[in-house]
Amino acid sequence: MVRLAVRALGAIGVLWLVATLTFFAVRLIPGDPAQAILGGPGSQASAEALSAVRAEYGLDQPLLVQYLAQLGRLATGDLGRSYALNMDVGPLVMSQIGGTLLLAILALALAWLLALTLATWSTRGGVVALRIGSGLEIVGAALPHFWLATSLIVVFSIWWGLVPPISTSGAAGLVLPVVTLAVPLAGFLGQLMRESLLTALESPFVLSARARGESERGVRWVHALRHAALPAINLSGWAFGSLISGAVVVETIFARPGLGRTLLNAVTVRDVPVVVGVVLIVALAYIVMTVLTDVAARVADPRLRLA
Repeated sequence: MVRLAVRALGAIGVLWLVATLTFFAVRLIPGDPAQAILGGPGSQASAEALSAVRAEYGLDQPLLVQYLAQLGRLATGDLGRSYALNMDVGPLVMSQIGGTLLLAILALALAWLLALTLATWSTRGGVVALRIGSGLEIVGAALPHFWLATSLIVVFSIWWGLVPPISTSGAAGLVLPVVTLAVPLAGFLGQLMRESLLTALESPFVLSARARGESERGVRWVHALRHAALPAINLSGWAFGSLISGAVVVETIFARPGLGRTLLNAVTVRDVPVVVGVVLIVALAYIVMTVLTDVAARVADPRLRLA
């Protein structure tokens, strides 16, 4: 119970810090939120209209008063109302979160599959395979999302015509966005798995398993790989957060609806309630994923359960 209480307090603290930093960061962007409410700088709104909007939304109050009012609404579960779209932020975010979570989950699963395949192959194929695998991991981890997305569109959509260049409602529209997010992450996870797997294969418990007559496949897949996967499992919480942030670029390039594009559009027009709402939901998803990775690590390593 104490552990759960500490985790709950930590989660509340993280959400408060995220909401605070996001609120003041958006306020530092040049421009007037009242103009965003009235359609942007091109709306040519009169001074009277701007004053009325500031009074209606509390924008004429001191910044600290606006901040405390925002925290009060968030404490009751009210994410506020979008300045630019004139709709509640809660339904807006919930309508977009499904696509982004699907994209992130599929990318994480593909990254794990690629990293696991590369790590096991490179540690079994000798020195040449080890060097090739290490090189592929380094290159994959260094690839920027925007460059990889553009290259995949050129090769697989324009040259070969295998998949659509923009995200569609079908499964084919998910291929390029998922691969774009998964490849760089697979590079990081692959490096961790390979080094951990090499270390595990030289550990005393592996030598003991071989001495008991365990087959080489059993040694790798039952003993060594289970130990080698722990660092990658612990990294998966951070990885999920990085996938959500990478969705901003990927969803924009592939014209895919989701939290990433919603956040980018909201920042552009200084729509503070939408920005805070999206960032809070992403932070909450990150916290939940961190808890799940902690549970997975305890399942994979009995020593953590005993501790």
